[in-house]
Amino acid sequence: MTHQRQELGRRGEILARDFLVRHGYLILAANYRAHGAELDLVAEEAGELVFVEVKCRRGDLFGSALEAVDRRKQAKIVRAAREYLLRERSDHPAARFDVVAVTFIRGKPEIELVKNAFELADGY
Repeated sequence: MTHQRQELGRRGEILARDFLVRHGYLILAANYRAHGAELDLVAEEAGELVFVEVKCRRGDLFGSALEAVDRRKQAKIVRAAREYLLRERSDHPAARFDVVAVTFIRGKPEIELVKNAFELADGY
C-alpha cells in the first residue's frame, strides 16, 4: 500500500470516528487485529456492540466505498468480530456490523453510514 493510500485511510478513519461520536457512538477500540483481519472500529451505540468497517475512496470512478465491502471482506470482519467477542465482550447481548463510507469528492469528504450492513450468518 502506498503512503498516499495509507494517509487517505488514516484521514478517513479519523473522519469516521468523529462522525460516529457526534452521532452517539462510544468508541471502544480502533484497529483491533485478530485472525489476520482488522476491525477498524469497535463501538457501542444504544447498548449494542457495533463493529464498524471504514472504507475510503477518492471519487467513485471505480465504484463506491460501500461496494468494496464484499462477501470476502465481510467474512474476514466476522472472523475478527467473533474473536473480539471471545476475548473481550462475550457477555454482550447484541452486536451488529455497520459500514462508514468516506468518499472524497473534489477534496471534500462525504460520509455515509450504513447500519446493519451485513450480519453474522450463523450467530456467535
